[in-house]
Amino acid sequence: MKNYVIAIDQGTTSSRAIVFDTNFRIVATGQQEFQQHFPDSGWVEHEPEDIWNTTVVTVRQAMDKAGVSAGDIAAIGITNQRETTLIWDRDTGKPIHRAIVWQDRRTAPMCERLKADGLEPTFSEKTGLLLDPYFAGTKIAWLLDNVNGARARAEAGRLAFGTVDSFLLWRLTGGKAHVTDASNASRTLLYNIRDNAWDEELLRILNIPESLLPEVKDCADDFGETASALFGSAITIQGVAGDQQAALIGQACFDRGTIKSTYGTGCFAVLNTGDQLVRSQNRLVSTIGYRLRGKTTYALEGSIFVAGAAVQWLRDGLKTLDNATQSGPMAAKADPYQQVYLVPAFVGLGAPHWDANARGAIFGITRGTGPNEIARAALESVCYQTFDLLEAMEADYAGSSDAALRVDGGMVASDWTMQRLADILDRPVHRPEVLETTALGAAWLAGMHAGVWPDEEGFAATWKLDRCFEPTIAPDTRLQLISGWRDAVRRTLS
Repeated sequence: MKNYVIAIDQGTTSSRAIVFDTNFRIVATGQQEFQQHFPDSGWVEHEPEDIWNTTVVTVRQAMDKAGVSAGDIAAIGITNQRETTLIWDRDTGKPIHRAIVWQDRRTAPMCERLKADGLEPTFSEKTGLLLDPYFAGTKIAWLLDNVNGARARAEAGRLAFGTVDSFLLWRLTGGKAHVTDASNASRTLLYNIRDNAWDEELLRILNIPESLLPEVKDCADDFGETASALFGSAITIQGVAGDQQAALIGQACFDRGTIKSTYGTGCFAVLNTGDQLVRSQNRLVSTIGYRLRGKTTYALEGSIFVAGAAVQWLRDGLKTLDNATQSGPMAAKADPYQQVYLVPAFVGLGAPHWDANARGAIFGITRGTGPNEIARAALESVCYQTFDLLEAMEADYAGSSDAALRVDGGMVASDWTMQRLADILDRPVHRPEVLETTALGAAWLAGMHAGVWPDEEGFAATWKLDRCFEPTIAPDTRLQLISGWRDAVRRTLS
């Protein structure tokens, strides 16, 4: 019996693999961090071989720890950092450049030129996205224009583009599969989310040959099988979703109006809008939540570029703490009479501002301000940014305001942060028992398609609440805090 499912969770700072049993329990985990590269101001890159090698190593680690072999695995599901862009040679499999990471801002001038030409409405209408360096399309164009010989090779059909999922699928299958899923395709600025197809007009505008692009499949589908030499024998790959869509699935947000927010390096709030493609009037993005059995479920999404990365900055940049877990206790000890605001626009501001040129700032510092107050400001910045996203969602989609917010990601282990989040949002915050919801979502896609896990209704019935955080602060206090945050953001915008 194939009683296990493996989730590959390839993230921005590390690769992980998790073995789940048929009761959705975590059996074993492998994880490895890898280096971040910052070759220029606002540039962020990953070494593709680091992504690949850590993925293979962590799968082997997890299998060894679980005491399972390839013959015990029903399927692999993959979830990945989205928008991160790679192009590789079809013959050798060798990338032509480091991966350009979703946080990278080098294509901001290109986006501004496209906006000046009046093209943002065209992209938004077709893709649901805004013209921002965050998305993959302008990264592809940059690589073709700046890597020697890349454009000629691409036009000759010798190169392949992929987000991280596609790159891993290519490598895992020994170059047999150049594919992606609808959720990742919807983040490229090239995919028409209404027609579910690559868009010829957008490809022409960005001067990208269609031969570069992968085949697009459902999120639960047959994506090929691993080369036998990698894990002892072949394992089928039957689920793929971008990390935020995988978390939406892992949180069992299958009903219209349900909403989740994931707190990792960045923060991403996603609202299920069902079969309704909602066009945001508040600079959120419309996207594909998931596509199953040929049916597309849409979502509204707000993206915050810096969440957990703010705590990493306290640790690695300011060196005011040794471990991220210290931030909550430090915030709890902060002087309640000081209100310090950190606007963490280290790589610009995401939704709903979309200001690529904004940079971070701290407001309200006094002689009495110390590490505790800065730690509180860093954690509160995540809460305030989430408030901005949910306020925009409520304006775009009536009915979302009553839903509790389901949360996941590394930051949600902090009770202080989650209570502050509930206070700022003035709504319940639900933390589930299983915090690895991104990996769980990828695993469910694979396990469901393989026939060893239940359908949506059966899976949703297994979701369990760990703790509900209810709002506790006075309304006047909440409004005063939000007013101070809005003033800080206004002063930061470029």
